[in-house]
Amino acid sequence: MKPIAKKKLGALEYALSVKETALPAIILLNGGSGPIEGWHKIYHKLAEEFTILAYNRLGVGKSDKPTGPQHGAAIAAALKQLIDGLKVPPPYLIVGHSLGGLYANLFARLFPDLIAGVVLLESSHPLDLAINDTQPAIIRYMNRALGSLDAISPAKKWGEVHFVKETARQIEQAGPFPHKPLLVISGASRPPMMPERAYEIRMNNQRQLVQLSPHGKQLLAARSGHFPQFTEPDLVIQAIRDCIREAQ
Repeated sequence: MKPIAKKKLGALEYALSVKETALPAIILLNGGSGPIEGWHKIYHKLAEEFTILAYNRLGVGKSDKPTGPQHGAAIAAALKQLIDGLKVPPPYLIVGHSLGGLYANLFARLFPDLIAGVVLLESSHPLDLAINDTQPAIIRYMNRALGSLDAISPAKKWGEVHFVKETARQIEQAGPFPHKPLLVISGASRPPMMPERAYEIRMNNQRQLVQLSPHGKQLLAARSGHFPQFTEPDLVIQAIRDCIREAQ
């Protein structure tokens, strides 16, 4: 499969394929610290039909290192600046994977008039923060230790993973989620290292995400864990197409 061609605008590295069509443009939001390449199994097929934009947030790939807190409001503002700079016309279908789902959730609330629909792909939920309490004590200790090391690193202390609680608070305080098509794609296969209780919490939170919009639907990726775009790319592609058709 051919690589994703990347360019840079200002501080952000991005990939943009423009298709002359009246259909909404697709914006792909990577998971936490994940690069553009995480979309390689779906990017090119979607680019045959739609305008599609993927980008590396600050601190990822060849994007600049962050110089301030990377919470959701900062990330949403940077994305708005990028799409304005690239002159990608709205409306947009936002696809957010994992932590990128939190940013898709917030962006849709902040800019509802720009949104045609939202696909939350194995998305984080603000209440997923409670999952850490189900982890063994040694894992919780290691997470705290790694966080302390990041705090003394000029490059890592502003990383988005340190501001998830702040992002969750911003989502709570933002306006309502727009009444637009919403598709929640959830991996139905429990990751081997995830405790059963943690998996139950996460799947319940996935069902709650569906309730964000009266047009919300859930699709279970039966053969997938946390990365359906790798294990079932055709399912993800078709789900995105279906959400766009519903938005139209």
